[in-house]
Amino acid sequence: MGIFKQDGSRLAKTAWPTSAVDPLDVPKVLTENLYDTRDYGRNDPVPEGSIKRLLLPVGAIVTQRWINAQYPLATVAAVTPDTGAAAGGEVVTITGTELDGVTSVTFDGVAGTALEIVSSEEIKVTTPAGTAGPADIVLVDDAGNVTEAAGFTYA
Repeated sequence: MGIFKQDGSRLAKTAWPTSAVDPLDVPKVLTENLYDTRDYGRNDPVPEGSIKRLLLPVGAIVTQRWINAQYPLATVAAVTPDTGAAAGGEVVTITGTELDGVTSVTFDGVAGTALEIVSSEEIKVTTPAGTAGPADIVLVDDAGNVTEAAGFTYA
């Protein structure tokens, strides 16, 4: 028994006609059960939802490409208010999508404080002190950082 090429020649174990695989498609075996969540209802206190269901069991095989797809990049729709005192201390509400993975928010490179993940569409953060003028807002997230250029103006 053996494996043969189209021309009839036997294929050696070390001569498989393959090419390099995209590292994002390398299979990975899960070592623990994974769950996803959904909202229990309108006033569910958990931003990503409190009802859990088994998504993948131990031993399931996934690729890095599939893992990456589970973490979409956040978007910013609005910053309210978008102006505040240079002394800082303004509570800012940022709305958008995929915000529940944000771990910090910076204003021109200085971290805001009291970050609150309200939902996947809304976060609140208190501005740090800054210099008068426009400041870039950066949402730090393991899916990738998102910059809202001149998203806040210090007065």
